[in-house]
Amino acid sequence: MAKWLRRRLIAGFFVTVPLVVSIVALVWVFRFVDGLTSGVAERLIGRYVPGLGIVVTVLTVLFAGILATNVFGRRLLQQGEALLLHVPVFRTIYAPLKQLTAAFSPDNESGFKRVVLIEHAARGSALGFLTKEFVADRGRGPETLLAVYVPTNQLYLGDIIICPREQASFPDLTVEQGIRIFLTGGMALPSNVRAGKDMPSSHNS
Repeated sequence: MAKWLRRRLIAGFFVTVPLVVSIVALVWVFRFVDGLTSGVAERLIGRYVPGLGIVVTVLTVLFAGILATNVFGRRLLQQGEALLLHVPVFRTIYAPLKQLTAAFSPDNESGFKRVVLIEHAARGSALGFLTKEFVADRGRGPETLLAVYVPTNQLYLGDIIICPREQASFPDLTVEQGIRIFLTGGMALPSNVRAGKDMPSSHNS
């Protein structure tokens, strides 16, 4: 009986904890964002309405997206960004954050291209993301090299490993799956992964 109870309690713990943490995180984000924009909502209609701040935020983000996908709007945003990047502190914070978030965007050509499995002398096989394919001449003639970002602390910190193309293979994993693998410490890795040396030309930079 004690063994049965212990197993069920452990199983229940691992079911409820992620659920509770996810709900608490969503509630916290909702309240935080709603609190940031509640003043705007109050000024718009004269009183506080729960959730209206979220709607205002979503509409603001949507408007920014419409502006960013418009030729005139994109040019306007680029000019504004260029001016703000002249501010030293703003440039130091904004530029790395923009590059990091852009890396996860599927529409961004400068983001992560593919999940890559490389043979690394110090680490053995290492999983990472292809960020750039380029040609270099190190005195032995032109050779194709890959720049692979290998996270070492979740996704935010990592190493850039430059390796010859023949040391890399490309698993049948999407970038989304690769991100999930790193966030779960490898637990989201599929039981069977196929990796080949060829990379589709559409992913080449």
